[in-house]
Amino acid sequence: MPPTTSSSAPSAKRHFSMIREFHLADFFTLGNAACGVGAVFLAMAFMASGQMAHFYAAAALAPAAFIFDVLDGRIARWRQHSSPLGRELDSLADVISFGVAPAALGFAAGLNGGWDSLLLIYFVCCGVSRLARFNVTAESLSAGGDKVKYFEGTPIPTSVALVGVLAWAASQGSLGAQLWGGAWVLGPWTLHPLALLYALSGTLMISKTLRIPKF
Repeated sequence: MPPTTSSSAPSAKRHFSMIREFHLADFFTLGNAACGVGAVFLAMAFMASGQMAHFYAAAALAPAAFIFDVLDGRIARWRQHSSPLGRELDSLADVISFGVAPAALGFAAGLNGGWDSLLLIYFVCCGVSRLARFNVTAESLSAGGDKVKYFEGTPIPTSVALVGVLAWAASQGSLGAQLWGGAWVLGPWTLHPLALLYALSGTLMISKTLRIPKF
């Protein structure tokens, strides 16, 4: 009778073969994504506990994600290796760390009115659209070189500035009902003027007229 083989062995081999396709820069990209997910979890923990340590930790993960984002690009150039997989990983990680996480932190900080929620959703959708546009236009923007010469619209990591504003507000005790600008009741929903910063950030990201040199 022939020996039986485990059906899980081929699956495990395929799993580890995918990991072997990763390069050093890709692991830094995953570090970026991990920071973003951690920030979302900490924002939810803050809403549940009200402990400022959770809020500050979530805010601190934004610059940490930015550092990973910068390093993965530099490592890829240093090792002279880039790949479609790495580019897609970078975009997906950026959506989490610089799109979803800042929006979640804003909601946790008190931007939870109906109009606020719409603006936060708009901000995230702008970030997703901006990254998708970059991916499909990167080759033409690079003009045959190794990297693009300029950004169309502000890069999504600029949302770290929004997190900085929220951290500053937290340090002043200006979260929740004490948010800067107060709250306006417009029709059926509430708008906190601070949420307009997210709308501005999203709009600048999808601008095609704004060109920022990439150094």
